[in-house]
Amino acid sequence: NPNKVAGYRLLGYENRMLRTEDFNDDTKDAGEIGAGHRVTALYEIVPAGEPMKVTETDDFKYQRPPGLTPEAETAEMLTLKIRYKAPDSDTSQKLEWTAADPGKDYGQATSDTRFAVAVAGFGMLLRDSQYKGNLTFDAVHELASAAVGSDPDGERSEFLTLVEGAKRLKGEADAAKRAAEEAAKAAPQ
Repeated sequence: NPNKVAGYRLLGYENRMLRTEDFNDDTKDAGEIGAGHRVTALYEIVPAGEPMKVTETDDFKYQRPPGLTPEAETAEMLTLKIRYKAPDSDTSQKLEWTAADPGKDYGQATSDTRFAVAVAGFGMLLRDSQYKGNLTFDAVHELASAAVGSDPDGERSEFLTLVEGAKRLKGEADAAKRAAEEAAKAAPQ
C-alpha cells in the first residue's frame, strides 16, 4: 500500500526470486516447502514518508501513474500472496493475507520474532551484506540473548555459540589480513 509503504526488500532468498509475471505461472518454481514444514520470511519495510534511495528518471510524456484504489485508504500495510500445490496436483492455489502495522515497538515483538531478527542479522553479517549497516556480532548476540525465550532443545543456545564462534573467526581473519598487509608494506620493493 503506497500510503503506508515506500519500499520493501525480502531478506535472503535472492536465489528464489520470481519475476512478477511468473507468480501465477505453475510451470515456474521459486522453491519448495515440504508438507508439514515451515519457513520464515522477513521483509525490511520502509514506511511511507521515510527517505528512500530511488533511481531518478524523467517524467513520462505519454503516461501518468494510475490513481490509488479505495483499499489504499485502509489501515492495510500490505497483502501477502502465496501459491501452493497440493501433493497430488499440478495446479496451484493462491492464498492471501493482509497485514496492518499494529504500531508496536521492537521491544513489544514476540521473542520468536526478535530471535528471527537476530538470525537474519547474523546472515547479513556472514554474507557481508550491503544492508547490514553498523550491525556487529556483539549486537546480534545481544539481540538473540534477549530473545532466547523457551529453548527446550537448546537450538537457540546453540545459535549463540555459533555467533560467538563467527565473531572469533572474523577477528582472527581480520588480524591475519592486517598482518599480511603490514608484511607487504615492510617487504623490500
